Amino acid sequence: MYVPCALDRMQSFRIDVANLPSIAEIHLRDEGSRCQEFKLYLAGQAKSMGDLRVSVNSLVQNGAVLPHEDLQRNTETLAKQIKHNSVVEDVIAAPGMIYFRLNKLMLAQKVLKQLRSEPDTFGLKSELLTHLHGSRTLVEFSSPNVAKKFHAGHLRSTFIGNFIANVKKAVGKEVIRVNYLGDWGMQFGLLGAGFERFGCQQKLRDQALQHLFEVYVQVNREAEHDDNVRVAAADFFRRLEQKEHLALSLWKQLMEITVKEYKRIYDASFHYIVVLSHMSVSAHWLMTERVCAGLDCDWLIFRKGTTVVDLSDAGDLSSYATLARSDGTSLYITRDIAAALDRHQRFGFDEMIYVTDKSQSVHFQQLFHILSAMGHQWANRCVHVAFGRVQGMSTRRGDVIFLEDVLDEARSRMLNNMRESRTSKALEDPEETAERIGISAVVIQDFKGPLISDYRFEWDTALQAQGDTGVFLQYTHARLSSLLNRFGDEMMCGDLSPLTDNRSVSILQHLLRYDEILLQSATDLQPRHLVNFLMTLCHLVSSAHRELPVKGSSLEVAQARLCLFSAARSLLANGMRILGITPVDKM
Repeated sequence: MYVPCALDRMQSFRIDVANLPSIAEIHLRDEGSRCQEFKLYLAGQAKSMGDLRVSVNSLVQNGAVLPHEDLQRNTETLAKQIKHNSVVEDVIAAPGMIYFRLNKLMLAQKVLKQLRSEPDTFGLKSELLTHLHGSRTLVEFSSPNVAKKFHAGHLRSTFIGNFIANVKKAVGKEVIRVNYLGDWGMQFGLLGAGFERFGCQQKLRDQALQHLFEVYVQVNREAEHDDNVRVAAADFFRRLEQKEHLALSLWKQLMEITVKEYKRIYDASFHYIVVLSHMSVSAHWLMTERVCAGLDCDWLIFRKGTTVVDLSDAGDLSSYATLARSDGTSLYITRDIAAALDRHQRFGFDEMIYVTDKSQSVHFQQLFHILSAMGHQWANRCVHVAFGRVQGMSTRRGDVIFLEDVLDEARSRMLNNMRESRTSKALEDPEETAERIGISAVVIQDFKGPLISDYRFEWDTALQAQGDTGVFLQYTHARLSSLLNRFGDEMMCGDLSPLTDNRSVSILQHLLRYDEILLQSATDLQPRHLVNFLMTLCHLVSSAHRELPVKGSSLEVAQARLCLFSAARSLLANGMRILGITPVDKM
């Protein structure tokens, strides 16, 4: 909730007085949406003064207001500039402290009316998000390599990219999702040379990706100690770029088989993800000559056997990127430059986000540098979201982690846990429920910390029903659904005066932070903010469920509490879907 106030130099600010059970945050935003954060403590020992308080010293120290020699005068001046509204009914100046008294009934009425009438769009029309509406975001993620099995790294890219696309769409942006299939380059030269040596058409028909994976592993092993294999791989790729018939025929065959298999995997494993626009690296290699020619015109190309672009400040080639090998074949970065140019011309994006592991950070720094050097101002709106590696995600099938093995493991472990639990409900489709909860467990374990960090995955921790896990999110949603189904979720929210207790107000104030969390998530592209918000909501709901019973209460009290629990479930489900989690109603 925001209280308009005019502070020093007549700047326009808003004070967010939403708070958690024992500690709250206050945010002052200028018109450019910059944000400074301060702690706002509940005045527990001074309830007669107000419900929330903020230290003026903390505002001065953080630069939100100008210092004044007389602290009390500074406090009184600031308090007078803060305007009241229907929710904040009083602002009181005390020595060095400003207290806020809330109209708790009005708070409940405003929040629950909006959540009841617009449950799917609550918070999305906030003025905090209006400056984001209408622009176009392109997100490249997932992007497995053709003729290779979908492994854990692609799994993480898929989860993260899906979240970024979801949160960008939620805050009002038009989103284009791109799955950039790796079907070109020297790695395909290795595979082509390997298949010519070790490939079997019958095995390719029976188990396409498994056979190609085995071929790729074998040819890489051979290439480590046999220069002839590396020469053969380079020759195959050169033949491919020169459109030699046999090389192109094999490439087309492997491409068609792999794309068909990937479509099956996406439909089976990521059916909750909006369809990705499939693009392939090969679609842009023909443009690489134009890329080099465009750089040539700007005198950015130097030739030392290979074709390079100078990235050094001094122009001494102390830092450079290679755009073409001595035999004329293209490289990854050349094709990425061509792809970026093509996408901007085709889609006219306002920002483009790449989601790959952090080992490619230097590659994207060079890519953005080159695009900027070519004179494309939109290059500074290209972002690389780098993520760390997952350790310990082994399955019963071994340490080489493939997507289907991970999801099968999550489903089977969760199904076993559900069968052993005495509280599990009779389910129409226990396998589907187990799959949804298992995916939730993997997603939340992945999203709890900074994406750039490596982390160790532990099945037992991820699948716990207690603690900050995906299972706990699903359990809370299912518990609320059960409560609302038992007592009826269709009644109108009438008298809400029973919701002025501390537990109810804590939930209501927390719900009001949703737009702020979405803005933060859409700005720094980190899902942990939304994860923490939802976990806190679940803990608040869990406490309220114990202390605010519906059964045994009067009709007015029961209806008011059900209205509160219904609102919490709606927002919990909305947030889970943005994370890429499908809520379950029973478990």
